[in-house]
Order: sequence, then structure tokens, then C-alpha cells
Amino acid sequence: MKILVTGGAGFIGSAVVRLAVSRGHEVVNVDALTYAACLANVAPVADSGRYAFEHVDIRDRAALDRVFAQHKPDAVMHLAAESHVDRSIDGPGAFIETNVNGTYYMLEAARAYWTAAGRSEGFRFHHISTDEVFGSLGETGKFTEDTPYDPRSPYSASKAASDHLVRAWRETYGLPTVLTNCSNNYGPYHFPEKLVPVVILKAISGQPIPVYGDGGNVRDWLYVEDHADALLLVLEKGAVGRSYNIGGENEARNIDLVRTICATLDELRPAARPYAEQIRFVTDRPGHDRRYAIDPTRICTELGWRPSVTVEEGLQRTVRWYLENESWWRPLLERDGVGERLGVA
Repeated sequence: MKILVTGGAGFIGSAVVRLAVSRGHEVVNVDALTYAACLANVAPVADSGRYAFEHVDIRDRAALDRVFAQHKPDAVMHLAAESHVDRSIDGPGAFIETNVNGTYYMLEAARAYWTAAGRSEGFRFHHISTDEVFGSLGETGKFTEDTPYDPRSPYSASKAASDHLVRAWRETYGLPTVLTNCSNNYGPYHFPEKLVPVVILKAISGQPIPVYGDGGNVRDWLYVEDHADALLLVLEKGAVGRSYNIGGENEARNIDLVRTICATLDELRPAARPYAEQIRFVTDRPGHDRRYAIDPTRICTELGWRPSVTVEEGLQRTVRWYLENESWWRPLLERDGVGERLGVA
């Protein structure tokens, strides 16, 4: 297929781009190159004849129309989004502009292209979303595709709104859409303001390792390359109009995850004292959801997918990657807001 990927210079988007090109697909990477994007993320495939880059903001409808007309994609994978909860607390406007308005422009550009091309039954618009739209769980239970939406942060509310738009464009206009909601991703090329890279980089620099609240918040951790594999599978074989929850089946409390990373660093780069001694509990994020957990039964039974990487193996790979790729992450520490405590307004 020829796949138009939005946000392909970001963390998850670049994993999709690299995997899709390696499997023989043609990829058009549409990215505005905002603060969290990095073209080095797609350097492994940048010289491939199956890869093209378009420096375009998804809020620019005229530019999107040009991209669709020029490249004539068979499918869209829409990943472009503002995604950092802390930043959404400090500046929610950017999340509404990109995640809500940007998704609207993408849907309209895709619909116009699809209609002009004869409403092909093979076309797909795959919208990639998050489990955060479902709100917070108690000590038991898991999110299914039928869990009611209950977003608690500006970020998750903006993603919930974009999910509703995608479903509306399917029901009202017949646009062939599929939708996925994923759990927390981690792995190589993760922008260094998210939990896993923050812990790694704070630890090896000898700085305090911040843990929000009591560290008891639970997340389901999904290795990013497993996620990319699932996303391509849903694009190729998922039922139109269907949504699929994608989880890593790796639940862990934040404090336990942090301690595992510290223990991994103790093994791979021993210091004078255990890295866990640098852990410091800090003021919690406002409205911090207590627990997320995904039930991936639908994608497992209907499409035959399961995560292949345990959180222990994935963290080992991830820590090793950061230790070996300082030339990638070091310049990113200079970008706006990175390293600062955000989201305490």
C-alpha cells in the first residue's frame, strides 16, 4: 500500500514509518515538525525510494489537499497529535487546535480525496488514539472497546473529541474508518519529557528522579514496536467502522517501573551508588488518573495479535538504546519545556 502517515517524525509515528517501509509499503510522512518531532527518528528509512516527507501542518487544509492529490494514498494513519498531559494542563489551546481541529481537517481532506477517487472500498482512514479517553479505573477491571468515555485531562478530552469526529464521519459520510486506543508506549526514540526517558536521563546525569504523588498510579506498558505492528495489522485487516484496544498486558505501578529502570541501569552502567537512591516523590499532577488497563481480547481474537515484548525485556532494550544514542537525545534536552516541571497549574 501507499500509506499517508501523519506525525511520522514523532515517537509512535516514526515506529510505524520505519516498520511500514521495511515491509515494502510506500510511506508519505506528513509532519509539522513541532517541538516533539525529530527527523532523525526516520533516518533509517529516509533514503529509501519508498519514503517521502511532506513538511505540512494538519491544520492547513489547502496543503493537505495538495498532498492527497499529489501522492494518492491508499490509506491514512493519523497519529499527529499533541500528547503530553502536563503540557495540556498548562496550555490546553494547542491540544484543541491540533487534536480536534487538525483531525477535522484530516477527515475532510481524506473525504474529499476519497469521494473524488470514486469512494473506493479499499481506502482506509485509521485514527490512532489513547486509552486515556476512558478515564480512570479502580483496583480491578479493564478498558474494553465498549467502556464509556470519561476523559479527565485537556489532553484526553481532546483525543476523545477526535475519536467522536472519526465515528461521526463514518456514520454520516460513509468514510471507511478504523480506530485504535492504545496503552502507554515506551521504547527507542521516545521524546525525553515522558516518564521512561526522564527516569533514564535523570539517573545517568546524577539528578533527582521525580515520581509523581506516591508512585502508585498504574499503567499498562506497550513496547512501541509491538504497537506499530498492531497498527499495521488493524489497517490491513481490521473491520471498517470497528475500534480495537491495543495493550501490552504489562501492568505496573509507576514506582515499580522506575525501580526496574534503576535496577537495569545498575546492571548496564553501574554508578557509585544504586540509582534508586536518586528517586524523589514530587507534587502530583492535577487530576492524575489512578489506573489504566487494556483488555485486548478483540484484537487478539479477531486479528490474531498479541504483544511480543514483556516490560522487563522492553525496558532492557530501551535503557540500552538510550545509553548508546546520546547523540540523538542530547540536543532534544534544549527544546522548549524539556526538563522543566510542567502541569502544576
